[in-house]
Amino acid sequence: MSRITLAFSSFFGLLFGGQLPDSVLIALGLSKRGAKSTPAAAAPPKVDVSEGALQLLGLLQRDARLVDFLMEDISAYSDEQVGAAVRNIQENSRATLGRYLRLEPVIDGVEGAVTQLTAAGALRSEAAAIKLLGNVPADGNVKAGLLRHKGWKVEKIELPAMAGKANLKILAPAEIEVE
Repeated sequence: MSRITLAFSSFFGLLFGGQLPDSVLIALGLSKRGAKSTPAAAAPPKVDVSEGALQLLGLLQRDARLVDFLMEDISAYSDEQVGAAVRNIQENSRATLGRYLRLEPVIDGVEGAVTQLTAAGALRSEAAAIKLLGNVPADGNVKAGLLRHKGWKVEKIELPAMAGKANLKILAPAEIEVE
């Protein structure tokens, strides 16, 4: 498994399932904590990770028109026009994320300040939690560095219940006004 595939699988598995997928555990040579040698009575229903991602993207489209903005060619607009549009999109996107997710920094420190990695030792065990930049020694043994970005992690996700089995691939329906 490539590092990018591992990263995406880990991210979405944790985000929507609350645990690392078995394929990631196998690829990293890890085992589940408290795994028993006896097989489980019944496997929990498999959650399709893409459903939650599509649902969240649909919510961001509904509340902030984020997909509309990202898919539009903005090169013809002035910086002032783009800035005015972005302010509204940012406010609405932030409110939507706050409504359905609890996000926290990976390292709660001051960006640009020296950060001791020993204090973040628990995070070092999770490969995706800290990205080392610059002159990193081959063994990766680093005790401190400048915090360039705090990072973000999802502490809690509560997406609204969906009525029936909606087609989540439709992020926003086409709108036709009838006269």
